[in-house]
Amino acid sequence: MAHQTSTETKAEGSADQLGGQIKETVGAATGDESLERQGENDQRKGSLKKAWGNVKDAFSKK
Repeated sequence: MAHQTSTETKAEGSADQLGGQIKETVGAATGDESLERQGENDQRKGSLKKAWGNVKDAFSKK
């Protein structure tokens, strides 16, 4: 399996965050607390992926 570049990792993180925001909004609008929590978790996961991409950038420039 090939390793992701930092740009790919950060893009995936952004996609996770966006998807999470959508889930959270739909969950809140429909009263679906489970979907709302999933959205919050997806956003956190996306933030971590973006941070990991930044770490990859920092080490690749050394």
